Amino acid sequence: MPRLPHDFEERVYAGVLGKIIGVYLGRPFEGWTYERITEVLGDITYYVHEKLDKPLIVTDDDISGTFTFIRALADHGNTRDLTPVQIGQTWLNYLIEERTVLWWGGMGNSTEHTAYLRLKEGIPAPQSGSIALNSQVVAEQIGAQIFIDGWAMVAPGDPAFAADLARRAASVSHDGEAIYGAQVLAAMEAQAFVEQDLNSLLDCGVSFIPNDSIIARMIAELRDLRAHEPDWRQARQWLDAHYGYHIYGGNCHMVPNHGLIVLSLLYGDDDFQKTLMVVNTSGWDTDCNSGNVGCLMGIKNGLAGLATEPDFRGPVADRLYLPTADGGRAISDAVTETYHLVNSARGLQGLPACHPKDGARFHFELPGSVQGFVPDDAVDTRGTAVLENVRGHSRRGERSLALRYTGVALGRPARAGTATFLTPEAARMPHYGLICSPTLYAGQTVHAGIVADAGNSSPVTCGLYLRTFHGEDARILHHGPQVLLEPGGETELAWTIDETGDYPIAEVGIEVRSEKCAAGTLYLDYLTWDGAPDAVLAPPRGYPGTPGRSGPGWTRAWVDAADHVWFGAGFRMSQDRGMGLMIQGTRDWTDYEAVASICPHLARRAGLAVRVQGMQRYVALLLCDDQAVRLVQQLGGDTTVLAERPMPWAHDATFLMRMRVSGSRVQAWIDEAAVFDVGDVAAALDGGAVAVVCDVGRIDVAHVGVHPIKD
Repeated sequence: MPRLPHDFEERVYAGVLGKIIGVYLGRPFEGWTYERITEVLGDITYYVHEKLDKPLIVTDDDISGTFTFIRALADHGNTRDLTPVQIGQTWLNYLIEERTVLWWGGMGNSTEHTAYLRLKEGIPAPQSGSIALNSQVVAEQIGAQIFIDGWAMVAPGDPAFAADLARRAASVSHDGEAIYGAQVLAAMEAQAFVEQDLNSLLDCGVSFIPNDSIIARMIAELRDLRAHEPDWRQARQWLDAHYGYHIYGGNCHMVPNHGLIVLSLLYGDDDFQKTLMVVNTSGWDTDCNSGNVGCLMGIKNGLAGLATEPDFRGPVADRLYLPTADGGRAISDAVTETYHLVNSARGLQGLPACHPKDGARFHFELPGSVQGFVPDDAVDTRGTAVLENVRGHSRRGERSLALRYTGVALGRPARAGTATFLTPEAARMPHYGLICSPTLYAGQTVHAGIVADAGNSSPVTCGLYLRTFHGEDARILHHGPQVLLEPGGETELAWTIDETGDYPIAEVGIEVRSEKCAAGTLYLDYLTWDGAPDAVLAPPRGYPGTPGRSGPGWTRAWVDAADHVWFGAGFRMSQDRGMGLMIQGTRDWTDYEAVASICPHLARRAGLAVRVQGMQRYVALLLCDDQAVRLVQQLGGDTTVLAERPMPWAHDATFLMRMRVSGSRVQAWIDEAAVFDVGDVAAALDGGAVAVVCDVGRIDVAHVGVHPIKD
């Protein structure tokens, strides 16, 4: 097993950045033909989203699938023996049917939707993605390739292992040439950590697939073509004629798009911008192809390869979204996802996890990183701040985020913050909606280390702030404790958030104020938070209620994984088949108490769950229709009854359900009567959100809260 490269973290970061930059670059015109792109947009040398009146930072299956399915490794202990069955269980845990990650295009039309339905029927991987079950055209579409980058980045310098992981992961939903294309790309990306020559990488990639495969033949022909044809446009025309969509059917076949990836690498002159220009201008599945190419180029050439190009990184600011049933992970950034990959790779090698700056959520330790922080664009602050990642000015690490402020004066502060929930733009996200929970809650304590540059013109007041989300455009500003900071001074701020009106917290950041005109620099060493929440999740205090599935801001904080939901003063959920969940919270929640007022009107089982990590990972207190109450642990495909007892109960009655979870111990009460106290919760369920659950039926939920454990 090769040792991790000395620059492993930075190279993974460059790969993650290349992936998301490529997706954002190609997404606005996904599916366009080469002819339409050249006529309307010309060569794609930079972002074109504004020309098409579309946002830059979007939810996209290419990103969310890539960084979600790889979680199978961490969820199963980072074992090298991870199986397709376990990866398939990861699909069932994190996907919400018809709502997250995939293109839900129907059985036999969307390859991934077809595979999901097979998994849900109890057909395990790899049969779930097989040609024998789903047909060759369905099984050979592009998804096997677009989700594959993470498997390569956990196997640096080990292309055989990367190709094997790619085969296991791809087989959940694909087969045949689709798996071969995924293996080629995964092997190339893994080898790119230690090899810079493109031809050597191509040799490496094709060595893991059959010589007589279509993918191998096409790659060989493209390499021969490159030797005598200098014009990439002529090469694209040749590829279209010999391997185009008119030959390979379905919605988005692997073969033509894999060909464009190889073509762009051959004609891109080892230049990030040019390579992405070729693959995007060529059309077909632009965001998928561009994301894979961007990732490979990022890994191969590192952050330096991005630095020589136009500023692709600045507009992105590391931001990405991962909408899944684990809603607290949805608001993410490239640095956070980098360290998830890094730590899976370290786990595969038996090494301890790496958590910069004592595990701070925002640590800025990777060069150029801003982790979603952007200058505030409110009327009173616009133009007062610029951000830059710099070396030094850190007690806990090597780098910090510089906030360079100018023109700060009375009534004219400078602010920079990062999203913890929906932004106004994200709330109106087209196509794939952003399903998420906030990452920060009332009751938790925010910590930040701040240093003032010694050359500042004068003392300034600095402090923390947050905004709460009341609707798509209504956000309310709240101020934390403030400190007067002299030039050269430093401080550690701590703010226990005690009052937000129970509305979701959408943004957190730092603010600079001065009564006299001031300019200078503050350095944010880190920003993080800890502690259990102390919040009412439904409904906010004093909220009168309005009927409908889409309510005001607080309703968007719930990850809706039920068939039917109506919001009012609380909410009603109805489930046609199986278990439905309404989830809120984050994997960071460990020890806490949850309480809910639940009225089952018709239900096979209904109740409250804690340590929720998705659709199939939680501990639940359930009223069951055989007149029993049970404490159930759900972990992947396994259900364990931790405790049970008879309990007569009736429909249309309201029950106050309370659960307290601490370490491996969980206690439960119904209407203040203790019912269970067990101490054997699985170690894998060491943290997670809360949920209200209903199995086939309807329940009304009048109140949900989560609170710290009190003696």
